[in-house]
Amino acid sequence: MIKTLNAFDLRGKNILIRTDFNVPMDGETVSNNFRIKAVLPTIMTCLDAGAAVVIMSHMGRPKGTIDNDLSLIPVGEELAGLLEMPIKFSDNCISTDSIDTSISLKPGEIHLLENLRFHAGEEANDMEFSSQLARHGQLFINDAFGTAHRSHASNVGVLPYFKNAGIGWLMDKELNYLDRFMSRPKTPLTLILGGAKIDTKLKLIDQFLDKADNIIIGGGMAFTFLKAKGKKVGGSLVDGSMISIAKDIMNKARVKGAKIILPSDALCALSLKDNIQEGPCSIDDIPDNMMGLDIGPDSMRRFNTILGNSKTILWNGPMGVFESKGFESGTREMAIHLVSCVTSGSKVIVGGGDTAAALEQFGLMNEMTHVSTGGGASLELLSGNSLPAITALRK
Repeated sequence: MIKTLNAFDLRGKNILIRTDFNVPMDGETVSNNFRIKAVLPTIMTCLDAGAAVVIMSHMGRPKGTIDNDLSLIPVGEELAGLLEMPIKFSDNCISTDSIDTSISLKPGEIHLLENLRFHAGEEANDMEFSSQLARHGQLFINDAFGTAHRSHASNVGVLPYFKNAGIGWLMDKELNYLDRFMSRPKTPLTLILGGAKIDTKLKLIDQFLDKADNIIIGGGMAFTFLKAKGKKVGGSLVDGSMISIAKDIMNKARVKGAKIILPSDALCALSLKDNIQEGPCSIDDIPDNMMGLDIGPDSMRRFNTILGNSKTILWNGPMGVFESKGFESGTREMAIHLVSCVTSGSKVIVGGGDTAAALEQFGLMNEMTHVSTGGGASLELLSGNSLPAITALRK
C-alpha cells in the first residue's frame, strides 16, 4: 500500500519532494504555472506540520549538460511569489553546498534544487547520483505524476535510501481519478481523442474498445481514420503508415460494440500558417489544396449530443489547431459543453498537456472534474500499463 502524507510524523523533518516543474516558459518567465500550483497543497501540508521542504525537479531535456535556458531559477521566483515567502536555491542539486543547505534548513523553510537533468545520472538512474540526492531529506515524497512513467534517479533510484517514503496530494489525486475511478466508471462512457499522432494513443484506444460506449476522434488524427474509410480529405494531415491500423481499430470496434464517431465537416485553410478560414467543408469534399484544421459546426453538434448523454467522459487531445486564431472554436466549444456536462453531474477527466493548455487558454481549467498534470503518464496509466515510480513505492 502506498502511503500519503497523513501516514507520517512530519514535524521537525526535512522532506525531500520530487515535483514536476517542467512548465512552459516565455523567455525567463513562467508562462503557465498550473503544475506549480498543483503541488502547493503538498508543500503547505509539510510547512504547516513544522517540516522543512527540499524540492527537486527537471526542466526540459538538457541531456546531462548545463543549459541556462533550462534553469529552475524562474520557477523558484514563481513559487516564492505564489507562497509569498522567500525560498533558498542551489545551482547544483548534488553539490556539497546544496546538501549542507538542506541539512541546515529550519522548520518552515524551502530549498529548491537546480535542474536534475543537468546531470546524466538522473535519466540513467545512477546509484551514486541517487544516493547524493537522498542526502537532502529524511523523508521522500513523490508528487511528480508527470514523470511517474519514467524510471529515473529522483523517483525510483532514491527509494532504497529512505526508510519512509510516500506520495503527495497531487499524486494521490491523479491516481484516484485515473486509476481507481476509471476502473469502475459510470456508463455511458465516452472517450474523446484529438491531437495529431495516432501511434501514441494506440494502446489507449485498444484498452477502451472494451470499456467505452463511444470513442469520438477529432484533431489531426481523425483524418487518417477518415482516409481509411475512403473519404476525400484534401491536403489534411494523414499518417500513411497508420491507415491499415486505423482500419483494424474500426473493425475491432464494430465487433466489440464500441461506436467510433468521426467528424462530418471541418474548417479548412491552405496551410497551418494560413489563418484565413474556409468552410465548413464536408468531409466528403475537402478541396485538394485545403487542409482541415478544426472540426466544423455539424461535427460539434453531433459530438455534443453524445457527450450530453454520457456519465463519464475522458478527454485527451484538442479538436483542432487551437493555438491559431480561427481554428480554436471546436476545442473551445467542446470545453464549454463539457462544463455543462459537469454541472449536470457527469464526470469529466482531462489528460494531456495540449488539452490542459487549451483549457487554460479558455479560462476553464477549474471547471472540469479533474485535469491531469501528466501527459505521457496519464496515457500510460489509462492504457493499462504500470508506472515505474508507483510500482517502486509499492515494494
